[in-house]
Amino acid sequence: MTIGQRIAQKRKELGLSQEALGSKLGVSRQSIYKWEADSALPEVDKLIALSRLFGVSVGWLLGVEEPPEADAAPAETGGGLTEAQLKMVEEIAGRYIAAQPSPRKRRRWPWVLAAAALCLVLFHLFDRLDRMNGQYVNLQNSLYRVESSVYGQIGSLSNRVEEILKAQNSLVADCGVELEAVDLAANTVTFSAYAVPKTYVEGMAVEFLAENGETASDRLGSVGEEGPNQRFSATLSIPLTDHITLSALLVPPDGTRQTQLLDQFEGLYSASLPQVEVNSDLMWMDLEDSTLVLNASSHERYVYIREVTPADASLTAAVANIRVGLFKNQKLAAWAEPCEKPDSFHGFEEFDFYQLPELRLSLTPADTVQVAAVVTDIYGRVTVSQDVPYILDESGDALTWPDSSETDPDPAHWQYGG
Repeated sequence: MTIGQRIAQKRKELGLSQEALGSKLGVSRQSIYKWEADSALPEVDKLIALSRLFGVSVGWLLGVEEPPEADAAPAETGGGLTEAQLKMVEEIAGRYIAAQPSPRKRRRWPWVLAAAALCLVLFHLFDRLDRMNGQYVNLQNSLYRVESSVYGQIGSLSNRVEEILKAQNSLVADCGVELEAVDLAANTVTFSAYAVPKTYVEGMAVEFLAENGETASDRLGSVGEEGPNQRFSATLSIPLTDHITLSALLVPPDGTRQTQLLDQFEGLYSASLPQVEVNSDLMWMDLEDSTLVLNASSHERYVYIREVTPADASLTAAVANIRVGLFKNQKLAAWAEPCEKPDSFHGFEEFDFYQLPELRLSLTPADTVQVAAVVTDIYGRVTVSQDVPYILDESGDALTWPDSSETDPDPAHWQYGG
């Protein structure tokens, strides 16, 4: 097995989804996907964390040693050796004694002493190897911390330089933008903005602009009201999208116009849509002559999903309806039906389960196949949440991960019959 397959195997044995495992390790679901797809390797500290979580050695995860036997648990004897190590010492000593010529009666004790000495040497050898392994892990962790510290300092310095350059080139001495309200029923968002010109001239005007990056008609302007200390402010409402830019247009009495970027907001529309995690086991299916076969006994027919609560739940709309289906090239192949949690799934109480129908779906190397949920919120807006898209491997006998795992939530790019 590859490293990714070992991680996936142990994750499933613990009843963890990719997102749940990522949460325990402090990484994203995307990172877990890349590890299991063997398109990226976990960093040293994450390998150590995985080994502790799964109860296996780092060597087993890397494929350089066999999994420990059940009786080789980490419970140590008073001398620091595991039960497995003591048995190894006894076996080596036994073989050493058995290989010697049958001693005469009067020479029995020298052989016993030699065996005891050998056991003592092996004991110290194992103990030293254990200490060396611990020192190696500590060294790796230290190197990782140093590397992280260096990168952090470089990033902090770069950000500081960028802030200084922005301040030097800015047209305003002070500015700010606040998100005031989101009206999901009207699909609009309202901002309050202010700006204090760096060079103020009597009679100067400031116009605030909001653009959502879609059409010219969605560019809104509002003349700012001048307050104390040459502080201009305004309130703007604009259609809610994922790319919104707010700027200040400074107009002195001579009519020249200069634009100052105030702030940019990314992903507001997507954040307002319900978030659903979709999981399936299609990856582990074998194919018959490049045909995906789901029969009555196929464990891979089950799909398990759950709603994900975002950090700011006040911005997210509630779910009105969820439909789960199997898609080929983002075109519906079959809808799944809600079902009870199968007995074979342990620890998935927070998930809702669906079952795909029995079917045969032919595939070519150019095709993708995946499970997705078509989610409609209470305002009638639709988004598509999906599991990883799979493709045929070179042999045509199994599914594998694609080079890219990017998802496409735009319902306009999916065909599912409305």
